[in-house]
Amino acid sequence: MAAEGANELPQQNSAGLIKIIFGTIREPMFALLLGGGLIYLLLGDRAEALMLLFFAGSSVTIAIFQESRSERVLRSLRELTSPRAWVIRDGARSRIASREVVREDIIVLAEGDRVPADGTIIAGDDLLLDESLLTGESLPIPKYAADRGAGTLCASQASVSTSVYSGTLIVRGSGLAEVTATGEHSKLGQIGHSLAGIETATPHLTLQTRHLVRIVAFIAISCGGVAALLFGLFRGSWLQAMLSGIALIMSLVPEEFPLVLTVFMVMGAWRLSQSRILTRKAAAIENLGAATVLCTDKTGTLTENRMTIAQLRLHGEVLRPQSDRLDGAATQLLRLGRLASAVNSFDPMERAIQALGKQLGGGISASLVLAKSYPLRRDLLAVTQAWRDDAGNYLVAAKGAPEAIADLCRLDASRRQILGCEVEEMAKAGMRILGVAQARQMGSLPDNPRDFRFDFVGLFGFSDPVRVGVPAAVRECRAAGIRVIMITGDHPLTARAIAADAGLDYADMITGGDLSQLDDLAFAQVAARAGIFARIAPDQKLRLVRALQARGDVVAMSGDGVNDAPALRAADIGVAMGNRGTDVAREAASIVLLDDDFSSIVRTVRLGRRIYDNLRKAMGYIIAVHIPIAGMALFPLVTGMPLVLAPVHIALMEMVIDPVCSIVFEAEPEEEDIMRRPPRSPSARLLPFALVQWSVIQGGIALAIVLAVYAGGNMAHLADADLRTLTVMTLIGGNLGLVLVNRAFSVAGFQFLQGASRLFWVIAAGMVIVLVGATLSPRTRALFAFGTFHGRDVLIAGAATLALVLLLQAAKVIWPLRLKSLLTD
Repeated sequence: MAAEGANELPQQNSAGLIKIIFGTIREPMFALLLGGGLIYLLLGDRAEALMLLFFAGSSVTIAIFQESRSERVLRSLRELTSPRAWVIRDGARSRIASREVVREDIIVLAEGDRVPADGTIIAGDDLLLDESLLTGESLPIPKYAADRGAGTLCASQASVSTSVYSGTLIVRGSGLAEVTATGEHSKLGQIGHSLAGIETATPHLTLQTRHLVRIVAFIAISCGGVAALLFGLFRGSWLQAMLSGIALIMSLVPEEFPLVLTVFMVMGAWRLSQSRILTRKAAAIENLGAATVLCTDKTGTLTENRMTIAQLRLHGEVLRPQSDRLDGAATQLLRLGRLASAVNSFDPMERAIQALGKQLGGGISASLVLAKSYPLRRDLLAVTQAWRDDAGNYLVAAKGAPEAIADLCRLDASRRQILGCEVEEMAKAGMRILGVAQARQMGSLPDNPRDFRFDFVGLFGFSDPVRVGVPAAVRECRAAGIRVIMITGDHPLTARAIAADAGLDYADMITGGDLSQLDDLAFAQVAARAGIFARIAPDQKLRLVRALQARGDVVAMSGDGVNDAPALRAADIGVAMGNRGTDVAREAASIVLLDDDFSSIVRTVRLGRRIYDNLRKAMGYIIAVHIPIAGMALFPLVTGMPLVLAPVHIALMEMVIDPVCSIVFEAEPEEEDIMRRPPRSPSARLLPFALVQWSVIQGGIALAIVLAVYAGGNMAHLADADLRTLTVMTLIGGNLGLVLVNRAFSVAGFQFLQGASRLFWVIAAGMVIVLVGATLSPRTRALFAFGTFHGRDVLIAGAATLALVLLLQAAKVIWPLRLKSLLTD
């Protein structure tokens, strides 16, 4: 182990505390918060500095909490799935942690265990392995000892049939294997290695926010510098000019943007976790609403990864357990199927036979005792078991491949032709087929099952059923303009049958063999039209994701196996299954479905669209509310009227009121048509021109109303402190009014009051109490330079807020189509 390392996959290092902190504060938006706080410290404005630094620290804390929470849950998942292994060392059998297995160890293969490392079988009895996590093939694969019949197979076939691979499941039989590769040197580890070369791009929304903050910061600093210069030149007080310039910069710089973005991502992750969906990378939520293609694995994702009996065939009669009444002949077929199966089996088809047999009472008589079992052989793909009754006679049951059962029963050509037609018909429906035969034996048992005189009884048709919610989820994806592609390692006939049951488009299907013959251009053309990809190799999944991305699609990829991991990592949104998925798949994905429910993917898309819609509303609101604040900071400077806004007032409104009110937007319900409109363009701007227009209109009307109140108070010769109190109350009232108006783009009239969250009314009541309290307490009046409380101030501010809301709701009636387009631009 010292030479090759532990038998485990290299794990992606989780972000350390220092790395998370530096990764957060180096963003321009957070740097503005920290820089503003330092400037206030230099100027001696300690309260304002502490306020800015507090919110900057809170943002870093939220990022650390989210990262550590996700890693903690994934660590728990790894511990739950950590396997142990039986090994034979120095002739003694012992159980050890699978990470301690080394090359040349002899490992014990037992039914129900996972193989701890790659190896070559040196002894085996009726071994059957589920390799779906590696290959995507849902059907178990028979395995044999390396020295048995190797001459009948080519070298590649012999290697596969005599080898076992780390992470695969032993569904039947037992054996011994010599370890040939462990950890990152195993087949599973080699697939994991391919993830290291796949780079993930910075989310589009994050890039947009950075760009937006840089632009607004430049404009704010320029305006603040010019205003400070003009104030100093015309009024002569350079210290006051500097403070006024800083106030103007604060009124323009969008400190709320980083907080709002962080809150929306973290709260989105929390909401997903309530539906048992773990968000490993909160940035993936940004891409959910823009997803145009969903590439999904079949086994365990669209299907339940659980075999059920779909058909029974008895002498030409077709019986379906889900809808038909099963008579005595069907019960006898099930009884014989159970007699030919292991008592406590892990084989999915045998478990299906046992489940339906118990349901119908096709049990095994207590008088029967298993006398001899004839396991699966390369030259006879059937299992035979002989049961002795009280009289010493034997009831013999056999099940296996239909052609093997036909050989055992010595069927003539005509009966073989009829059987072949039945098998072909069932295979086209995507079923896995087993034939069943029975025989009676008196006296001793032969060594070869071919020596029994079997009678053919019937056929079992098995299917891996589609999950209950999948067809509805597929329909919802189609209505939302999302193309669903099924990618599987299964046979094309099976893939087509599952696609039909799931409601997918199965008219255009291509296999991995055909794909391997295509150049990049032809591959891209196939990727643009095909709905089913069967017999696909892991590298082809990755190539498909990249081809879709190259043509402008935003790709969501779901899967649970090691073979899915490279594609999960490369996709814009990697969705792994957490229950039966591998560590490699979970580490590669950005979202993990803890309940393995395909329908959860649609819920993530729905929530992603809701988050983006509400984020746009919040951003539009922030722009709108900055206009009256900036206007009231600038207007007195250029008119010579009394100054009403100091940095402390702007800090209160921007660092308390605006972010808290933005949380209200995060809690807003989704728009009615959220899943009936196409995905937004991947290149769509967070703030399209129409939204900026609407925000400027709102802000301009709000500023006009506040200016009217301010000018009216000044004309009434109110004292500066009383004028400041009235103006700030009106600004805050306008702030709350803008929240109400921006809750929905498409709601006009008085419907905007319907469904307003309790949080909004709590915030509104809280702000009224804070403002009234600030005017009643001498200490807070001095801090904010407010005058004494007057009831008329509340009435005037309330009337101004009502006027603002009515005017803006009327504007929605005039401009409805333009506002509606904000949801799809």
